[in-house]
Amino acid sequence: MTKRNSLTYRDAGVDIDAGDALVDAIKPLAKSTARPGADAALGGFGAAFDLKAAGFKDPILIASTDGVGTKLKVAIDSGHHGTVGIDLVAMCVNDLVVQGAEPLFFLDYYATGKLEPQIARDVVAGIAEGCRQAGCALIGGETAEMPGMYGKGDYDLAGFSVGAVERDGLLTGDGVGEGDILLGLASNGVHSNGYSLVRRVVADLGVDYEAPAPFDLERTLGEALLAPTRIYVKACLAAIKAGGADGVKALAHITGGGLVENLPRVFPKHLAAHIDGSSWEIPAVFGWLAKAGGVDPLDMPRTFNCGIGMVLVVSAAAVDTVARTLTDEGETVFRIGRIEKRAEDDKAVVIDGLEARWNG
Repeated sequence: MTKRNSLTYRDAGVDIDAGDALVDAIKPLAKSTARPGADAALGGFGAAFDLKAAGFKDPILIASTDGVGTKLKVAIDSGHHGTVGIDLVAMCVNDLVVQGAEPLFFLDYYATGKLEPQIARDVVAGIAEGCRQAGCALIGGETAEMPGMYGKGDYDLAGFSVGAVERDGLLTGDGVGEGDILLGLASNGVHSNGYSLVRRVVADLGVDYEAPAPFDLERTLGEALLAPTRIYVKACLAAIKAGGADGVKALAHITGGGLVENLPRVFPKHLAAHIDGSSWEIPAVFGWLAKAGGVDPLDMPRTFNCGIGMVLVVSAAAVDTVARTLTDEGETVFRIGRIEKRAEDDKAVVIDGLEARWNG
């Protein structure tokens, strides 16, 4: 009888030692995100958060989960992994703040066919940076090495975040009414939506990710397309506080579906958002996608944020105070429109003059 050699987990493609080394490497990154309520220590089976220590009295918990989508392919193909972790956090915490919630903690899921510790550490470093920007603690996560599940060099990310808001501060959009003003906050670029279309444009044009970006010659195309999603949490929380009880009535995170699909989620159906499409600066990347890439002008505001990453619906009486607070917090603020009564045959979002900007 032939004696079989011993088979190990490493022989099957999973390196437990590499995983342990990664945990040790990222512990300081997690520790740097500690905040009242959590010490952000890794290593346990579960992580605890103390709402009382965080200062809440009668909180409602808000939860969000998301990923980065095919923007990860740009990171993988260009070899730049340091910012997609910020995107991961942003896509979750920006969804929390629209309900008035303060992000409390964050967990990540990193899956790959073969663990490359340096790449994984770069990704987690970005996650930690995103948590610091949002003021939440990185309290746990999971790294999964699954040979045969992913192609060579590929990995995927998912994020999970929980926030809290005092019961009387929950934003539902029910108080939005005619005459309320729409304030738009500038985006950093494409953020984390529409990258299947972006990658199609890059492929059709035959542009290399290491070549200078046609719309930004000081950066490579890969670097420009990987500009991280802006995290609006601290500025929006400050604006909500400054505006008072009836100042900020609703917020909309402009992600997949753009202004057209996201704004109607935060106001009653008998109202419409009327937007002046000439009222804000559009980052050059969107002009390049529309013109050089041949993206349908009507598809631009349904696919991309087009330069506006967050919209606040604000009472006319509080708009100056809110706008000033947002500016003081480092945001670029545009007054982009107003809420009006919706006619029976009217659309929920009417954008005037934007199509002309792609054709100009």
